[in-house]
Amino acid sequence: MSSFKKHPLITGTIILTLTGMVTRVMGFFYRIFLSHTIGAEGLGIYQLIFPVYALCFALSTSGIQTGISRCAAASFAQKNPGRARVYFSSGFFLSLFLSAGVSLFLHRYADTISSLLLEEPRCAPLLRLISWSIPLGAIHSCISAWYFAQKKTKIPSFSQLAEQLARISASFIIYLIFTEKGIKPTPLLAAAGLLAGELVSSLFSSLCILFDFQSSPSKKEKTPSISFRLGCTGKLLTLSLPLTANRVLLTLLQSAEAVLIPASLKAYGLSSSQALSIYGILTGMALPFILFPSAITNSLSTMLLPVIAGEQAQGNREKIISSTEKTIKYCLLLGIFAGGVFFFFGDTLGVTVYKNEDAGTFMRILSFLCPFLYLTGTMSSILNGLGHTFLCFLQNAVGLSIRILFVIFAVPQVGIQGYLWGLLISQLIITFLNYTFVHRKVAFTFYPTAWILFPVILLLISCGLGLAAFSLCCPYFPPLICLMISLGICGISYVLFLVQTKQIHISS
Repeated sequence: MSSFKKHPLITGTIILTLTGMVTRVMGFFYRIFLSHTIGAEGLGIYQLIFPVYALCFALSTSGIQTGISRCAAASFAQKNPGRARVYFSSGFFLSLFLSAGVSLFLHRYADTISSLLLEEPRCAPLLRLISWSIPLGAIHSCISAWYFAQKKTKIPSFSQLAEQLARISASFIIYLIFTEKGIKPTPLLAAAGLLAGELVSSLFSSLCILFDFQSSPSKKEKTPSISFRLGCTGKLLTLSLPLTANRVLLTLLQSAEAVLIPASLKAYGLSSSQALSIYGILTGMALPFILFPSAITNSLSTMLLPVIAGEQAQGNREKIISSTEKTIKYCLLLGIFAGGVFFFFGDTLGVTVYKNEDAGTFMRILSFLCPFLYLTGTMSSILNGLGHTFLCFLQNAVGLSIRILFVIFAVPQVGIQGYLWGLLISQLIITFLNYTFVHRKVAFTFYPTAWILFPVILLLISCGLGLAAFSLCCPYFPPLICLMISLGICGISYVLFLVQTKQIHISS
């Protein structure tokens, strides 16, 4: 146990991963609940509001959150907690001010945005409701960034868990109220759950940081001068503004993509209801499954940025190289395994969990994304930690542009398959660019045989064992139980094979 305490990247990633796994499992049941209560079309309407929500968040919070994490981490690495607190307070109040303005704008123009931009007037009440969650999300995100900068993950993890619990509970209570009054459930209950989740997580985070600040020895330090605060604020803005601009531009591209998909499906010949249903199945059912293992890589990415920033501030280039190599290796091991599982078991997952064949088909096609999808997130975090935010923006902009081109030209001709192939091609290009940029900045070594060839062989053997177990269990157990047993055998055998071939090492 003591060895883990010496590695905050490992311990932080483990804590965030466990929390992420729990919340995602809860999220799966929540998605199943929503798919049964509001249907695929309702899920499509609900998913349409997220590009707008993401844009509001990008304008007010995302760049500042990353700036707080990076600047505060560098200050802590240089043994200057007072300066770190100034970075936090400057970013916190700036983000809160911006988020309040964005929230009021969204609430005021929800009808216009729904009709003109989303081309779905039924999104208006959802946008008005979630507008109140934007300042709450800013509070939660900035406080989480403060703890991540210190490589502390317990408070962000518990707030994430509280958010998910509140979201599910609120939606279920509203559903019970609607049912009792004979009202048909609408996507509004999901939006209300989102607001409840942000409210609970922001309150929890605020109470925790207030307690920490009151009990911290640094509160006895000399009050920083105005010039010192202005200098820290200026440096934070210098880092945050490009991040914000990059995030806003990327979110605009993502928003255009989300709006164009239903429109292009209509051009393909589907009705409005059919287009929204397909969009809901893809984004509300299939993609959450594909992204489920990214709870590990997302946790790693979150911890990598302040760790890399801290090591860079101390000039520890060898540690940066070591962290990069380990990150790439384990992301590939995970991505290869997840891709195999979704390819061989995707159809069964879609039918068993969602009672929907299209969801399974989408999962099987998207399975090839997994190794690249999980890898690019962590490599982007390394680049951000080193301060190369423009390179991250460039590669993501290229990938999104390719996807939009497929939406415009391929989807009207071949349907949703055109978008899926666009996803695969764009992710390949993003991964290539990401790898190239990281390799130029960090002189790491890549081992294709150990990191790709052997894991693929072990994956095929493990999935073969899992499929055999599924066939043997089918006559005796329900499909869901058979699936769980098969996936368990597949996962355990894959890990054991990796350990026996010394691809991974387990030490006490």
